[in-house]
Amino acid sequence: MADSGTSNANPVRTHAPWYGFATPFVGKSVRWASRLLHHGGSAFPGKVVERFDPTFLSRTLSTLPLGVVLVSGTNGKTTTTRMVATMLESLGLKVFTNPTGSNFTRGVVSSILTEVPLNGRLDADIAVLELDEAYAVHFVEQVQPRYALLLNVMRDQLDRFGEIDNTARLLGHVAAATRGTVVLNREDPRIARLRDVVKDGVRTRYFGLAEGLRHYFPADDDMTTTFQVQSADSAQAPEAADAQIVDVAHDVGTAHELHADVMLTKVGDHHAQMVIDGREYESDVKLEGVYNLFNAAAALAVVRAVQADLRKPNAVGYAAAQLGRADSARAFTARAHTFADADTDALFAALADVTPAFGRGEVIDVNGSPVELLLVKNPMGFRLALASFPPESADTMIAINDQYADGRDMSWLWDVDFTSLRPTGVAMVSGVRAWDMALRLEYDQVPVARVEPDLNAAVREFVNANPGTPKHIYCTYTAMLAIRAELATVADVADAGVGK
Repeated sequence: MADSGTSNANPVRTHAPWYGFATPFVGKSVRWASRLLHHGGSAFPGKVVERFDPTFLSRTLSTLPLGVVLVSGTNGKTTTTRMVATMLESLGLKVFTNPTGSNFTRGVVSSILTEVPLNGRLDADIAVLELDEAYAVHFVEQVQPRYALLLNVMRDQLDRFGEIDNTARLLGHVAAATRGTVVLNREDPRIARLRDVVKDGVRTRYFGLAEGLRHYFPADDDMTTTFQVQSADSAQAPEAADAQIVDVAHDVGTAHELHADVMLTKVGDHHAQMVIDGREYESDVKLEGVYNLFNAAAALAVVRAVQADLRKPNAVGYAAAQLGRADSARAFTARAHTFADADTDALFAALADVTPAFGRGEVIDVNGSPVELLLVKNPMGFRLALASFPPESADTMIAINDQYADGRDMSWLWDVDFTSLRPTGVAMVSGVRAWDMALRLEYDQVPVARVEPDLNAAVREFVNANPGTPKHIYCTYTAMLAIRAELATVADVADAGVGK
């Protein structure tokens, strides 16, 4: 990569078809019609445009002087994307992002259509995009990101991806396609191992944990449940629960020797301590859950990577020259210098202002009861959510759907340890897989007061019981969308921009 830190970021394909000038108009028309008719969902216009003009995505993103930050991994994509985008914007840059978690390529195209004018030029300096692990591979075939932030690999939607090593291979395609800096999770051996596929000349950075915090964030191979241990005991094979750990033990030891550009060293209630460049920094955060403190370290690492590029000699001037128009170049230059000159204290101040993404620790007031929506979609995410939100003094509901966006295979629920819910029990279980969830809780001896597969009815009953009592709703993705829609009939729910 050139010393400017801004080259080699253009998409692979940028040649427009002769009718390409009409693409924004076509896409906006489809978006308007689909909303009017309540048909197709938020990603439908993107699906139409992908067929109409396959180069629209790469052509539009190629105009951004600072390129694309791609965020992917099993857990934390939406919130971490929000952190990165918010910090970059707070520190002076114009940022385009896909804020609703519609993380397929067509979802990104749909997000572009909401922002781009009819001339097709996106008014942004940089894009921060969340991509589903599988669709990230399709994305990098069209757009070579300048920065990639790869968070973790966990068992998630096995019906789509297969074994987690396959998910790691998908993310390896992203790492190999990145042209500027790849930021990796030092603590996840399958992610740290992707340093081997990064191209020559592309920088690799890491975010990590202090030794004393690693038990808070176990890798996939470290996870066992009460059910699994009991099964191993009954088979007189106590070593079975630990069998997977051996395969990655060497990689774990090697990864911990890598230098972490940002290291999380202490966690508290809405509070984090990190070490950067040998100095300790502390910050309060508005985000819920201990897992988001580690995501914050990841976000800081990639923001620092963007800063590092812009601090190189002539980097800002090189990027500004790509804009063509003198007035645009001057405005961009001022923004870029403001961002590049921000110190680490300013980065932490920006981090402290980040609010939760919809459905990820979002709190909705319903008749005086704070109702917290907690998205769960794999064993690690569910485990960390349970650890971060103690059930005492709160009512608990679990809603599990198995639609495509959730993953059809719900066997991962057997890899979650639910024993922390034993003392309080679960007030309501709902969703398409309500009875499967209730059975899983029974095996962990967690009392269930009510099972109601009709999600709308369950939500109404749950939120209206025990007025004033805080409520936690653990839900899969489509269940979360349905719950928000139902709550919107009785409470003030922010518009997430997701189509019906």
